[in-house]
Amino acid sequence: MPDSSSSAQAPRPIPPKGGNEPIRAGARDQSSSAARPETADGDVLARAQAGDHQAFAQLYALHKRRIYSLCLRMVGNVAEAEDLTQEAFLQLHRKIATFRGDSAFSTWLHRLAINVVLMQLRKKGLSLISLDEAMEPTPDEGPSRSFGAPDLTLTGAIDRLALERAVADLPAGYRLTFILHDVEGFEHNEIASMLDCSIGNSKSQLHKARLKLRDALRAQKRAEEGT
Repeated sequence: MPDSSSSAQAPRPIPPKGGNEPIRAGARDQSSSAARPETADGDVLARAQAGDHQAFAQLYALHKRRIYSLCLRMVGNVAEAEDLTQEAFLQLHRKIATFRGDSAFSTWLHRLAINVVLMQLRKKGLSLISLDEAMEPTPDEGPSRSFGAPDLTLTGAIDRLALERAVADLPAGYRLTFILHDVEGFEHNEIASMLDCSIGNSKSQLHKARLKLRDALRAQKRAEEGT
């Protein structure tokens, strides 16, 4: 079991450079199966929990890209995302012995990383949509009809850059749920575990995020067409 002295010797890997991967809304992350603990070596996890730094480095290599991607999409700054990824894995090194297998390891790790990101966002004074807010859509979020224009859906072939901008403009709470579900490929029960909320609340957050994205994409399209 790692103690305070072993924490000082924790590996300090550097997250991958190169910026963010394009968002593919509505599609599951193709790397998700490779990053899930079901395919990870249980012996590696056990050795890492016992203080084996080489095993910890293997866990880092397995999960680093998804954690970095999550941080980058939430804060929108490469240097800040690298720092948050570093902090998330330092937190992992300190707390890995407390993992008891009550949830999937990747779910547990993402929850740890999310807490690091949310703490940073709160320090910056950014408002977060409460995960405990009412689940019923507000009147302006109800279904809308668009006459004489094609319906924009998140699964269609839309401009990736426009989608990236729209996602970046979402309130942090909506953005987090959208990224976890539509980009990272987590199920609602996993997201509920990460965010300590109900499955219904996770579904509500995703629904509202998608509505806001559709509205933003329609507005961008109208602006481009000069209408």
